[in-house]
Amino acid sequence: MQKQPTDRSTSRPSLDRLSSGVRSRDTRNMFARLAELSVYGANVQEGQIVIVNAEIGLEEQARATAEAAYKRGAKFVDVVYFDPYVKRVRIENADPDTLDFVPEWYGERVLRHAEQHGARINLRGVTAPNVTDGLDKALLGKDMLPTVKETFKVFDERLINWGYVPAPHPAWATRVHPDLPADEAYERLWRDLEHILRLDEPDPLAAWDERMAELNDCAQRLTERRFDAIELRGPGTELNIGLLSTAIWTTVDFSTAKGLRHISNLPSEEVFTTPDPLRTNGHVTATKPLVLNDGTIIHRLRVRFENGVAVEIDADENAEVLRSLTEIDEGARRLGELALVDGEGRIGPLETVFYDTLLDENASSHIALGNGFPFLIEEEDRKRANASARHIDFMIGSPELDVDGVTLDGERIPVLRNLAWQLPPRTGPLNVSREGRGSRW
Repeated sequence: MQKQPTDRSTSRPSLDRLSSGVRSRDTRNMFARLAELSVYGANVQEGQIVIVNAEIGLEEQARATAEAAYKRGAKFVDVVYFDPYVKRVRIENADPDTLDFVPEWYGERVLRHAEQHGARINLRGVTAPNVTDGLDKALLGKDMLPTVKETFKVFDERLINWGYVPAPHPAWATRVHPDLPADEAYERLWRDLEHILRLDEPDPLAAWDERMAELNDCAQRLTERRFDAIELRGPGTELNIGLLSTAIWTTVDFSTAKGLRHISNLPSEEVFTTPDPLRTNGHVTATKPLVLNDGTIIHRLRVRFENGVAVEIDADENAEVLRSLTEIDEGARRLGELALVDGEGRIGPLETVFYDTLLDENASSHIALGNGFPFLIEEEDRKRANASARHIDFMIGSPELDVDGVTLDGERIPVLRNLAWQLPPRTGPLNVSREGRGSRW
């Protein structure tokens, strides 16, 4: 990883200079199209209060998103910016014992917004890829911001409609395409995202409805099987993940507690569930770099589990940061998510590392340490879902990863081979939830 210059004032890219070459492609139109997709995914409703979260550097996309939300009928749009450079100076200069402190009103704001059943759009982009270089790795894990724990409560209780979308930034572009001049890299990243987000389709929204229908069908087939465990085998990976008997497989085609549909991540190519936090055993090797919220990159992550607990966390670089992050609570070292990704999506075939979890996790199957999804478990087992203030996805999939479902009597049934689904089509209607939700929220 390239070291950050000592003089950080020279390390921040000039947005005007780096984005000028892309203006010829009508970037303003692309900002608008991405904004339209984001309010579609979050399903912003007339009269809602909408929060747009973005990092400094994503102002133009944030403004376009606010405009799209107002055009859709939003009552008020509150754009909240996070500055990763301020986080750096806090870690450099603040008392280490205060780094886990978050003012109460940060969480109260999240809860009050949820009480009013607002909407949230999170813009994800790498704006400062080297901002954590040279910092004490143990201290990095103490500062959770911009994440606050109350967000998990709001999501778990399905109180708001929300969605994540990627937002291009020149610094991100040069990280993804380092061999190109800055202007060309930025234009290339826009083209990548245009394809990944299906914005190159005549009707992108219809294209996403079609893809969600395909993934929902896969989720229903997995739920019908009621596997006792999922077994993963591939280079550097031999992992058995136990499942709860009432667990449901789903997609990001969510609905709120009041029944309002929304797509929580765009793009999304995954089918996922919440595993039994007590029954993961074996070892797993990440197939892509893990990029944390603060920009820290963990290369070639390796984790060993015993009885559900990650007892060893190692990596070629920055393993100590992840170890520190998982010390916040007991659940942070257990699994909260297992997600399977086939080869029909648009991210994996590009064979590009985007250094952003929102994209990279949808290029391959992945697991997540930390908080689970209790809404994906029937009522009698819901309290068994893993609980944590963390949720950290890392990618483990590849064409070489074989995925099998294990039945209660020990039979192994192929689920994925060479990124292709092996389960036969469904033969009848699905009825697995006493609450009538099937594989959806």
